[in-house]
Amino acid sequence: MIKKLLYFSFGFLCFTQVEAQVDSLDVKIGQMILVGVRSSQIDTAVLDEIRAGKIGSIIYFENNIPKSASAFTAIKKMSWTYQKAAPIPLFISIDEEGGRVNRLKEKYGFTRTISAANAGKSKTLDSVRFYSEATASTLAGLGINVNFAPSVDLASNPTNPIIAKLGRSFSAKEDSVTLLAREVVKQHRRFGVVTSLKHFPGHGSSQADTHLGLTDVTNTWEPRELKPFQSLIDSGYVDAIMSAHIVNKKIDRKGLPGTLSKSVIDSLLRKKMRYQGVIFSDAMEMKAIAANYGLEEAIKLAINAGIDILCFAHNAQGMEEHTGDGVHALIKKFVASGEIPKARIDESFRRIMKLKKNLGTSQLEKLKYENQKLMQLVNQRTVELKKANEEIEKLTPKKKKAKKKKVKS
Repeated sequence: MIKKLLYFSFGFLCFTQVEAQVDSLDVKIGQMILVGVRSSQIDTAVLDEIRAGKIGSIIYFENNIPKSASAFTAIKKMSWTYQKAAPIPLFISIDEEGGRVNRLKEKYGFTRTISAANAGKSKTLDSVRFYSEATASTLAGLGINVNFAPSVDLASNPTNPIIAKLGRSFSAKEDSVTLLAREVVKQHRRFGVVTSLKHFPGHGSSQADTHLGLTDVTNTWEPRELKPFQSLIDSGYVDAIMSAHIVNKKIDRKGLPGTLSKSVIDSLLRKKMRYQGVIFSDAMEMKAIAANYGLEEAIKLAINAGIDILCFAHNAQGMEEHTGDGVHALIKKFVASGEIPKARIDESFRRIMKLKKNLGTSQLEKLKYENQKLMQLVNQRTVELKKANEEIEKLTPKKKKAKKKKVKS
């Protein structure tokens, strides 16, 4: 333990001080843990873990949405309560892709959404722009600052049970996916909401669902599935990326799921594709991970692969014991034993802090600030021009007025 005072002030948001006995490693590990909350009421256990710095992110599902006309106000108050307790700003997240993957439904009083597939059928960007703006503004109003969307998986397998059949892909064409996904990111940035592209390195060709077990895409995956990720990375339209639990032996010869694979996360995404931002895991309770790897092994492999934030959503039966406190203790134990290098924790902490620093600074606010600076410059130039004209007028000889001759009547 080291005694220190930590103060975090990011963007337009100022957060509480962490005083007294603070272990900096505890703080850093806490930022790598995301958990779900169990009801539409304040989860006191989660609140305590947030206050203690044991978790740095939470996620909402449909069970967290109050079934009443005042749902908006209730969620906003809940978000505010969790955020106020956090010594470092929380990522408050949700899966709000639209269509079937939609937690904030119309029946709870929220704005209608459309699926990615329907947006992809439009001949213009108007639909995706309109609904993305509506979603982003709603999330911002609720205090939700991370949306696990858009999916940039290709609809390459039309019978895919978890992607194409649910309308979660914009198109089978990588250029179309890139174009529409970029618009989703743009609209969310206007309202200060972080987006997370998914599911790297591409889930569109799968024939099974990783929620239910291991899914091997070795024989169906195509390199072009990387193109939307690469194009958006290169053009600066990536806030964060979510990993997939799929097995792809074309990338990882050992057959490790993407989330646990250093070949997928570090070698491919970090080094070859030059992505240095935050990477979220997909839910660690999904059976592709939970049924084939123990909790401890999965945590070690994921962090050593390069995952920055581990997601424990608590929305699968039998996984309720995966508390933030328990996961935190395991990670700290692995660091102490050297099974997870401390340098890996430091890397993730730096990435997370860099992304959190931008919370509250929406693109709209940036544009307003730039507009103010532009107007100041225009006013300054107007004053300078007026002075210059006055000087020119002083130096210019005045012409004598010709006397008018009187005309005799």
